[in-house]
Amino acid sequence: MRKLFIIGIGAGHRDHITVQAVEALNKVDVFFALDKGREKEDLARLRQEICETHIKGRSYRTVSAPDPERDRKPSSYESAVKDWHQRRVAIFERMIAQELGEDECGAFLVWGDPALYDSTLRIVQQILARGAVQFAYEVIPGVSSVQALAAAHKISLNQIGTAVEITTGRNVAAGFPDGFDNVVVMLDADCAFKAVKDADVDIYWGAYIGTKDEILVSGDVRAVAAEIERIRAEARARKGWIMDIYLLRKRE
Repeated sequence: MRKLFIIGIGAGHRDHITVQAVEALNKVDVFFALDKGREKEDLARLRQEICETHIKGRSYRTVSAPDPERDRKPSSYESAVKDWHQRRVAIFERMIAQELGEDECGAFLVWGDPALYDSTLRIVQQILARGAVQFAYEVIPGVSSVQALAAAHKISLNQIGTAVEITTGRNVAAGFPDGFDNVVVMLDADCAFKAVKDADVDIYWGAYIGTKDEILVSGDVRAVAAEIERIRAEARARKGWIMDIYLLRKRE
């Protein structure tokens, strides 16, 4: 029977990968990927570097297809994302059926950890529910950008007896979330931290975490917000893309 691994490969460093993930990589016949265009060639090269570093004495092949376009200014965000995922489901279903033999092992390499703000697991489960192609699958956890951010800034994610919320920029745009002292923010394209006006909140921001291009800024969010926005814009213009994350923390 066909088998798939969904492998977390860390935040960007080729060594952000577990021994379990290395063992899984060395069982794979086919790696499936979506081509995100020239702007994100760096990410494709990092995936290739991870495979070349950790796969020993085994041949494998990579099968890719263009990533479907996503509506970036939809009237309904949820509907747009669901439509985008459905088109990915159709693409991956076809790739698995056509490119993965009955006794072969395939894999999706997922940035960070497959359980955290990534659609691969939902897409794989939807493919199985459609019933056109059958396979077993296994999930291999990875080092998330959340963990890598904390390590880069040399901080813990939570303070004594407090909780941590992990959310998106869309949910922080109205200000610091109620009921939490520590908020990790992902997928923030609009610098939502500018909406935080509290006098006792620090930000720990990072872009390209774990890579040679890593950028870190920290301080009172009101004092450094403009600096982060400028650095972020310059980095995105220079590379054509950006992946960033930050922690907002109320001071004890």
